[in-house]
Amino acid sequence: MTLNKFNLPDVGEGLTEAEIVSWKVKPGDAVAINDVLCEIETAKSIVELPSPFAGTVTELLVDEGVTVDVGTPIISVSDQVSGDPTPADVRAPEAPHSPDVPEQPLYGKLPEDEPADGGAGGGAPAGGPLVGSGPKADAVKRRPRKTAPAAAVTANAPQVEPVQPRTPAAVSAGETAVVDNRPTLGGTITGLVNRVLAKPPVRKIARDLGIDLADVVATGSRGEVTREDLVSYQAQRDAELDKADGFWGKAGKPQDQRVERIPVKGVRKATAKAMVESAFAAPHVSIFVDVDASRTMEFVKRLKASRDFEGIKVSPLLILAKAVIWAAARNPSVNASWVDSEGSDTAEIHVKHFMNLGIAAATPRGLMVPNIKNAQDLSLKELALALNNLATTARAGKTQPAEMQGGTLTITNIGALGIDTGTPIINPGEVAIVAFGTIKQKPWVLDGEVIPRWITTLGGSFDHRVVDGDLSARFMADVAAILEEPALLLD
Repeated sequence: MTLNKFNLPDVGEGLTEAEIVSWKVKPGDAVAINDVLCEIETAKSIVELPSPFAGTVTELLVDEGVTVDVGTPIISVSDQVSGDPTPADVRAPEAPHSPDVPEQPLYGKLPEDEPADGGAGGGAPAGGPLVGSGPKADAVKRRPRKTAPAAAVTANAPQVEPVQPRTPAAVSAGETAVVDNRPTLGGTITGLVNRVLAKPPVRKIARDLGIDLADVVATGSRGEVTREDLVSYQAQRDAELDKADGFWGKAGKPQDQRVERIPVKGVRKATAKAMVESAFAAPHVSIFVDVDASRTMEFVKRLKASRDFEGIKVSPLLILAKAVIWAAARNPSVNASWVDSEGSDTAEIHVKHFMNLGIAAATPRGLMVPNIKNAQDLSLKELALALNNLATTARAGKTQPAEMQGGTLTITNIGALGIDTGTPIINPGEVAIVAFGTIKQKPWVLDGEVIPRWITTLGGSFDHRVVDGDLSARFMADVAAILEEPALLLD
């Protein structure tokens, strides 16, 4: 038997560490090549690790939630598949068969060499009754039922006293249920006779509020729980909850118990490092422009009604993405990167003749910026499909590291959160980012008249080492022009 150890691989460019999020196997499981062993969280995404070996899992070398360096052994797999025949020399010896002890029959069938009564003269066979033996159900003789006159039954029935309602003192003292063992027509009552009385509407309210009626003090005339009793009980329960610890905790607690400590790792750690490097390495310059996006809203409405876009989610973000691609073609230096030469003071500007359009996405795991490869080659419909797929994958946490590498320009849609505008930080390795604010109806002067129009505000940040003020202004003006008149895309 050979024992193979699987080391944490580099699943992306420059990966140095990763966290084991969850194991998909356990010791003793049989695995085949390419079966998923675990999920790991890198600095960019959650990735499934396939098995390079076939065999049986012998040990998980790293616990869930632990971060380890690339190259660290995380699991061991033997080449012996679980369930393989055990060698003959290590098999357990078979139990010797004793001829003196008769084998027990299956399902109660008696040995043919024994009498049907087991030698006991019609009694139960030795060793207890056999499963399935005995007389048939329809062979039982029943005595004829004698029906007493109703008057006689009424006369002989014992007088049962009504159950007395519980007092508040009894409830608070945890009074036990009363068991009535007085004789009745059918013998004795062995259950509880003090069932809580309440009308159906009151019972429904109690169910909706999650209240056990047995805990409520009954004040009704017949000992029943009333609606007012439920209101009083709920008020008391709310008052007790108010005294319990909430988000803010209690002022009397020690300081270390009032502060929640969250380790910085995974996506949050990588995002923090990248944003600090970007903010202090690239001199940011930001500009803003208000845009009348009324025709974009009309265009989106027509696309939604079009048969070509049936089943495809269409939003103003689609038009903005197309506008950014169009404007970058007219202002190529915004689709570039600043590259310092190692070991010298020289640097280069790399202008990209392709567009890997990044879309900043807020996910449960933090900020992620996957990008659409070669977005400049996509039609409007293809771009819509790519945006839908990107959003779905990011929300599900299934974005792969390759999908977040090589971005050239980024859009952040802060309008989806109801924000008008903002000052975005440039994604590392790029020189421009566009923030798309919410679209609202506002008063707008058009042809000398104040009328309601759909208005949005664009915010752009640029690396001033590459993009000068006039270039950033021309780029933002071109983006705004498409939002104001989408027909320009047909030029």
